[in-house]
Amino acid sequence: MSRAALLVLADGRFPAGGHAHSGGAEAAVRAGRITGAASLEDFCRGRLHTSGLVAAALAAAAALGVDPVALDAAADARTPSLALRVAARRLGRQLARAARATWPSAELDGLAREFPKGAHQPVVLGVTARAAGLGPEDAAYCSAYESVSGPASATVRLLSLDPFDATAALARLAPELDVVAHAAATAARRVLEEGVEALPAAAAPLLEIGAEAHAAWPVRLFAS
Repeated sequence: MSRAALLVLADGRFPAGGHAHSGGAEAAVRAGRITGAASLEDFCRGRLHTSGLVAAALAAAAALGVDPVALDAAADARTPSLALRVAARRLGRQLARAARATWPSAELDGLAREFPKGAHQPVVLGVTARAAGLGPEDAAYCSAYESVSGPASATVRLLSLDPFDATAALARLAPELDVVAHAAATAARRVLEEGVEALPAAAAPLLEIGAEAHAAWPVRLFAS
């Protein structure tokens, strides 16, 4: 296993399409829930412990080799918003394209055939991590970090926030990211014996509501 592969996968320049999505930050900025560095940190903390935890556990389980079809169905069940399901599959399709070019794998090829319109992004991320020789903790860390780094990067653009302040907010969340990644990997290992019901199902209603409202905007900077 090359841990350096994790750096490639987690790099914001990896062409997986994440730059076009704000992770709910655009809707939160318009609603006045994100106005600066402090509220960005609060938003990211909430996202990390809810949808971030769920996504990290899905990714970790996929990295362990759990059936991606079952995991995709579990992701659907944990994503009430149609707009978020569409965004997750769009991101999954783009990630799969980049991953297959970077780490050719029969499992990635099979996933692309099974889900021609894209599987949920965390599931694809986990299968990608597996193809890159990474483990469940690596996949969980990558997914958990994406859950907060995306909104932080988007907020820099949306509010002209000082990027130093946004990065400092992410750094302050690092201990909690450790906790979430560990919990996600632990839950993923339980899936091997208990099935996908062992995955966390933490809810973030405001993210769901915001995503549905955002999808109806006539003009928006980010796709989600």
